[in-house]
Parts: sequence; C-alpha cells; structure tokens
Amino acid sequence: MTAIAASTPTAERSGPPPGTVAVGIGAFAAVELALAVFMAAAPHAFYTAVGPFGSFNGHYLRDVASFEGAIGIALLISLRRPSWRAPVLALTTFQYALHSVNHLIDIDRGHPAWLGYLDFLSLAAATVVLAWLWREASRQDAAHASGGEPAASHLPTAHGSVT
Repeated sequence: MTAIAASTPTAERSGPPPGTVAVGIGAFAAVELALAVFMAAAPHAFYTAVGPFGSFNGHYLRDVASFEGAIGIALLISLRRPSWRAPVLALTTFQYALHSVNHLIDIDRGHPAWLGYLDFLSLAAATVVLAWLWREASRQDAAHASGGEPAASHLPTAHGSVT
C-alpha cells in the first residue's frame, strides 16, 4: 500500500464498530440467563434481594425464570444466526419496555423504597440500549440484503478479532 493510499480516508462508517451488536447481545444473554438461574434455583433469595414486590410466590418466580431463560437462549442462538438478531432483539425490547411499565406502576412499592426507582430506571435504560441494538441489527440485515457487508461478518472470532 502506498503512503497516499494509507492516508486517504475510506468511506465513512455508519453505525457502531463491527462486533458491537454481538457484544451487546452476549451481555444481555448473560444477564437473562443469570437471572433465570437465580430465580429458578433460589426463588426466595431472588425475591428478597431483587424483587420484593407484593407477597412471595416461588411458583410464579420459576415461571418468570422460564421466560427469562428462553430469552437468554434465543439471544445466544442469535449470536450464531445473525438473521435472528433483529427479531430476537425486538421481542426482548418489548419485554423490557413492558417490564419497565410494570415497575413504573409499582415504583413506590419497593422495599426499601429506593429499590422501586432503581428497578424502573435500570429497566428503562436497558430498554433504550436494547432498542438501539435492535436498530443496529436491523441496519446490518438491510446492508446484507442489499449486497453490503454480510451480517455474519459482525461476529467476533475465537481470537477476539472481528471477521
């Protein structure tokens, strides 16, 4: 490569650096699966530490754990199947948005009181991040469909580099 070619700016990149969506999906998958395991294995401990709203019901917490686990597994699958990313992120975004509304309704019922606000704000922030990941995954799908860079090229390799 000549010095001129090396210093000539390349086409402007639109969107995040390659691999960003995959890292975000991996992080949310880990959170969802950790929550599912915590809820299923120790529902009362989860209730006491994270979700002290209303009265304790271990069965319902394990039901919710199954939903969280399913979302986590779908997110993991989407790391290997890029065509799943946008739809799985859409579903996860809707789930977080609805979960946020539920916490907003009960914002003053947390024990201690500040927990209701923290739960709502953290869920709302996560919803915004998920919506952004969904948008970026949709853009990558569109670029792939129009003959742009393949969607799978946004996956990190085993060595940490992006193909």
